[in-house]
Amino acid sequence: MNIRKTIYCLASVLIAGLTSCSVIGPGTDVPSDEVRLPHLSEDVLQGQLLVRFDEHVSDVLDKAGVTRSSADCPMSRSGVLSVDEILDLVDGYHIERVFPVDLRSEEKARKEGLHLWYIVRFSDEHSVEKVAADLSRLGEVSRVEYNRILKRASDDKPNPLTLERLQEYAAMAAGGAFNDPLLVEQWHLVNEGNLRPTKFIKGADVNVEKAWELTTGDPSIIVAVLDEGVDISHPDLKASMWVNEDEIWKSHEDNDGNGYAGDIHGYNFVKGNGVISVDTRYDSGHGTHVAGVIAAVNDNGLGISSIAGGTSSAPGVKIMSCQIFSGAYAGTVLEEVRAIKYAADNGAVVLQCSWGYISGAANPFDWTPQYSTDEEWGTYNVLEKKALDYFVHNAGSPDGVIDGGIVVFAGGNESAPAASYPGAYPDFVAVAATAGDFTPAVYTNYGPGTTISAPGGDQDYYWDYVDEEHAVGDIGCILSTLPLHLSESGYGYMEGTSMACPHVSGVVALGLSYAAKLRKHFKADEFKALIYDTATPIEDYMTGIKQYRKYVLDLEGSAPMMSYDLKDFKGGMGAGQINAYALLKAVEGSGTDMTFPNLYVSVGGQTVASPSMYMDGNSFSVTVEDTSIATAEIVDGKMILKGLKAGQTKAAVTGNRKDEFVITVRESAGGNGWL
Repeated sequence: MNIRKTIYCLASVLIAGLTSCSVIGPGTDVPSDEVRLPHLSEDVLQGQLLVRFDEHVSDVLDKAGVTRSSADCPMSRSGVLSVDEILDLVDGYHIERVFPVDLRSEEKARKEGLHLWYIVRFSDEHSVEKVAADLSRLGEVSRVEYNRILKRASDDKPNPLTLERLQEYAAMAAGGAFNDPLLVEQWHLVNEGNLRPTKFIKGADVNVEKAWELTTGDPSIIVAVLDEGVDISHPDLKASMWVNEDEIWKSHEDNDGNGYAGDIHGYNFVKGNGVISVDTRYDSGHGTHVAGVIAAVNDNGLGISSIAGGTSSAPGVKIMSCQIFSGAYAGTVLEEVRAIKYAADNGAVVLQCSWGYISGAANPFDWTPQYSTDEEWGTYNVLEKKALDYFVHNAGSPDGVIDGGIVVFAGGNESAPAASYPGAYPDFVAVAATAGDFTPAVYTNYGPGTTISAPGGDQDYYWDYVDEEHAVGDIGCILSTLPLHLSESGYGYMEGTSMACPHVSGVVALGLSYAAKLRKHFKADEFKALIYDTATPIEDYMTGIKQYRKYVLDLEGSAPMMSYDLKDFKGGMGAGQINAYALLKAVEGSGTDMTFPNLYVSVGGQTVASPSMYMDGNSFSVTVEDTSIATAEIVDGKMILKGLKAGQTKAAVTGNRKDEFVITVRESAGGNGWL
């Protein structure tokens, strides 16, 4: 069985050299009487459009109530006369905000202009192209884009680890840093160079073993996995799942007011509910596999180890499952951008994205090349870029470990001399894949846009390693968690830049965990620079000829030997291979010390803060200058702040030092006149 590369693809179309699924309307350099429409591809959904209203009609939308629209409560009128006149012609249209109102983040959303984006649905008997053209000519509309189906580049299944092999490993004496029996097979974490001496090099891993001596993860660090659903009941993962304490499992009520009901461990954006699924027909277990690399629980005597999953006695980073794929049913750009904003608004600081478009430099005989430049991708994917920008600029906290968020993308699997978008855009991290000897995986994209490398597996390179103990493809691939209905052992193998990607996400999360332990604060760009500066140089391995048998398993051994010259990859694998220990040591001498933040609370509301996140101390005390505005007390190490009346007052918290801060009490949690 051939484990093809498991990166997902957002399908689009290349027509006459122009990659596009958007409509350019007013607000661009295209005259309003020459609206330029892209070719309609099969991935464009009929009967719906993504519309950005012009800023000057924002008040009209608010007054019409459309600002508060949602999937559960769409509106039948926009309140903008010219728009309603056009849409009245397409039979019973409905309109809803792309990003549901979240009181905690509405101010930021409006600053970024996200409140002006709406999804318009109408009868699919009407031409989506004509409706788009009509709307684009209106001065009240600044942008129209088609909603597209998200597609995958591969639907191949993983290679499961048999239950018998798991039991064999479990019966052996555990060795290494943890007692997880499969750690000895995880060369990508700890490579001793002995799995296959001629094709593995000791240390050709992410250098995490020494890093574990400093930290194994911190539960305050949340990684959002935008992928298939994560198996929230997996024995090696369930303790690592993010938990939204304010929500109730399968509830239809949005208890925390974030716009999504029942989102206990994340949200299923494909199905529109809080039930994360892994057993839809054609599910591959990809999201679960990715999550295991990042945060399977270490040292619990079960299965695998992970980069930042903590231990059975010390919790590690948390996984937020943002499901945008579900078996044969994929989500759309609408669900994708909602998932990105959701992740930022609910505490994630790392966005794990093992998907992307086909590289614009891909061989057109094998692929349909897509975006080739930053300008091209940004021009034709405005909403997608706005959502990613929102995460980069608004995840984290000015007072926490990181101000902003880090977006990690798979670089692509087309053997193309340029990374795929969106990852290739300079604001994001694009990951190339390596084998167990630092050489580029035979499928990996490289070159412009590639920023770093990580182990991704390389089964075609390990074609000659076959015996009774190891199935073909096992030894060269990435071993991680799988849902039990796909693997009786709960574990199995995959490969691709989509497997290299979570190694980087995991190391980033581990580095941020160490920063939290040291109470260090970083700007997102500052921390991203550390990732590159501490990477292991691998240029010296870009010499000679690398041989492999492509698709040998499909052809039953009849495929000819293939090869490529490694010097072609020099300078193309980014800063080098991600290095966990070097990153953590760099954290020690970088960043700034955290200080206790200013706090906000509504009248009659309550806010909880943890002084221990910002300063040392065995006990803490708090004083409030004007107790008619707010009160605060320390209960079990937590600060409980209550708002009494609108206003501001100074306060101070004392541990090993004294930090002064300001309490602001507002009439509503958002403090906004438009709600």
